[in-house]
Amino acid sequence: MTSGGIEEAEAKTPSSDALGGDPGDKGESAGNSAGVLASSQDSATGGEQTSERSAPDSTASADPSSGGAPAGAPEEESADERETTAKLSIQELTAGWKDKEQQKPTVNTVIRFGAKTNLGRVRENNEDKFDFFVPDQGHILAERGCLYAVADGMGGHAAGQIASEYALNVTIRAFYSDTESETADALRGAVQQANQLINEAANALPERNQMGTTLTCAVIREDDLFIGHVGDSRAYLYRDEELRQITEDHSWVAEQVKRGAMTPEEAETSPFRNYITRSLGTMPDVDVDLYQEKLQEGDVILLCSDGLCGLISDAEIAETLSKRSPSLATLMLVEKANEAGGRDNITAVVLQIACIEPFEKKKTFPWARNSKPARR
Repeated sequence: MTSGGIEEAEAKTPSSDALGGDPGDKGESAGNSAGVLASSQDSATGGEQTSERSAPDSTASADPSSGGAPAGAPEEESADERETTAKLSIQELTAGWKDKEQQKPTVNTVIRFGAKTNLGRVRENNEDKFDFFVPDQGHILAERGCLYAVADGMGGHAAGQIASEYALNVTIRAFYSDTESETADALRGAVQQANQLINEAANALPERNQMGTTLTCAVIREDDLFIGHVGDSRAYLYRDEELRQITEDHSWVAEQVKRGAMTPEEAETSPFRNYITRSLGTMPDVDVDLYQEKLQEGDVILLCSDGLCGLISDAEIAETLSKRSPSLATLMLVEKANEAGGRDNITAVVLQIACIEPFEKKKTFPWARNSKPARR
């Protein structure tokens, strides 16, 4: 696990094919106990972007038990080539936890949550996706907590949509199906399982052999934050009026900046800023960067695709997170990115730590308080 140190990807210069490509396109990749409540009044509502012709905006479902609806159905193919989506069911997520029902959270972390994804002003379809899962059983919260994630797909022919959907569904399913590993190890293993499945799907059809996606996950368990990261989507932490980028971009320009070959200002305007050096699906194996932070009341976590952070300054992000509720913050951040050109799909997930208190004070969860049938 890394808290400051990162497993570095080897710096690679874009290939001659890449140099001739569209700089706006994603480049090929080289290479315990927690009580957490999603605050419904601060959650965005609506349906997820699913196709080229659907409405450009989509927002988070307020029903956490769904685990996220599949999105991005592939185009019509022959019976032999037709692909299925990565399945996700409540039974898969909760089945293995029955023998740990006596475990209870010791800390109740109340989260206010907002999320939004947007087509942008240039793209014809949305390959960005977000998803989340908030368990309603105390023993699962105690061991695994809640997971939120953003993925930015690539590959064309709807492959990016498929890759980002696979990444989210498989990661959630594998993370909660692992009842034995420590949180960080379970998160790493889940992301690696998603990578393997996407890689196999990419190799199954020639037209999908460049299919891949970024993935940035946040797990909140007790007052601990775990981040799993591959690609150039980002996780930020806003605390005490300061914004800090937790993750490190796996991109060609980020590597040049780190080596001193390019300034941050030059990286922001480089035509190769979208070429990434690590992603899910492009190789059989992938290194997953892991980070861990101790949370405090008032912290705000932002997960976003590069369609947002590539167009908005850190100062603008910090100002928005400091003054708005999570749902309004996501709306405003997406709006600002579109005003700045909207050259890519835009996705933001904002998590505000509203309260951290002993779990004993929260005898039941809000959705369970009225579970008894009313007397006639």
